Amino acid sequence: MNFPFLATKPTLDRRSFLRSSGAALALPLLEAMTPTFARQSGQDSLTPKRMLCIMTNMGVIPRYFFPKKVGRDYELTPYLQLLKAHRKDMTVFSGVSHPDVGGNHSSEHSFLSCAPGPGLSSFKNTISVDQFAAEQIGDRTRFGSLQLLVGTPHDGLISQTRDGVALPTIERPSALYKRLFVQGAPEEIEDRVKELKKGCSILDFVRDEAKSLEKGLNARDKSRLDQYFTSVRDLEQRLVHAQDWERKPKPTTKVPEPVDVVEPSEVEAQTDLMYDMIKLALETDSTRIISVYLGPLVVVPNIPGVEAETHSLTHHGNDEAKIEQLTKIEQVQFACLDRLFTSLSGAKEEGGSLMDNTMTLYGSNLSNANAHDTHNLPVILAGGGFKHGQHLAFDRSRNTPLANVFVSMLQQMGVTADKFASSTGTLTGLEKA
Repeated sequence: MNFPFLATKPTLDRRSFLRSSGAALALPLLEAMTPTFARQSGQDSLTPKRMLCIMTNMGVIPRYFFPKKVGRDYELTPYLQLLKAHRKDMTVFSGVSHPDVGGNHSSEHSFLSCAPGPGLSSFKNTISVDQFAAEQIGDRTRFGSLQLLVGTPHDGLISQTRDGVALPTIERPSALYKRLFVQGAPEEIEDRVKELKKGCSILDFVRDEAKSLEKGLNARDKSRLDQYFTSVRDLEQRLVHAQDWERKPKPTTKVPEPVDVVEPSEVEAQTDLMYDMIKLALETDSTRIISVYLGPLVVVPNIPGVEAETHSLTHHGNDEAKIEQLTKIEQVQFACLDRLFTSLSGAKEEGGSLMDNTMTLYGSNLSNANAHDTHNLPVILAGGGFKHGQHLAFDRSRNTPLANVFVSMLQQMGVTADKFASSTGTLTGLEKA
């Protein structure tokens, strides 16, 4: 696990450390060994299972996504036609959503957490499914999880700790590359280790300060303070283990450092480049859990035939000219996804391919963005060892919880979970291969 707020600042003021550490309190413990090295020594012969969650915050035009026919003989709709090469490796869902999650665009906060009421002033988020998995298996890799951003966030991020704190994202592929593969000079490594040790010292001070508050607190506040102390102890342990990680050599790659696409309108190139980096991160077993936020809403993408900002096009008011432009944007999104699937399928490893061993969830927090509809979400699950090649349709009036898909994914990864958030069990019809 990398702690950028510790590794990049020569000194730390107390406020910045507490604010930054709050985003890391619920992340998994780090161990002083990686599966990469363990496999080299013959200690781990099992091919790892991985989870990749991708959310676009722009919705999908329903008529171009959802098949009308259920089962394995469903017809390929215009968007699914772009993924036809991977039909046997993916499942399309309809009639799934998060109960009690409205809130228009703010529903993106709850896409991976399922937390109800994101549009309310009293809203408090809960742990996202990727971080739930990271708590149990994140200690097996250098990075317990990675959170990535393509484009500009509209309202928030999608990965949250157990305390509901949104985790920061990596926005530049070059920064991700450096984190994955650039070791740094020995003196730089030792400087980072010193900063990690300093973090432990600061936590001692913070704990002493907090203990002075115990007297006179009511029972509810004492309970909250106990939870805080537990979080501090957990973070201390992670900081200690992070020191060992800093001294371990990073994997090598023949792929050169990417050149970032800085022009906001180049959404397609930005997406492809980040997807390329995702493949490298998974292929080197640097992490097994990745979440991606695709936020193209506030730009006019450089796509032939598109002249307006994506957000305004999603509110098309059934104007066919606007729908035509929006369709071009969404087609690009699915074309990028097709190239990602092709790349993962082409990366062979023990037990098949990277595609076979990586569950990729792709979807949106909105269905018809024109109406800010948070029901009948467009969702695809690909790879990861399920019996795919079908359209699983559920009641479009009384949707099945999307959290049921999450439980199936967690169990497929070997994570202990009979329930997650609003789930009622695993997803009916989604079976292991």
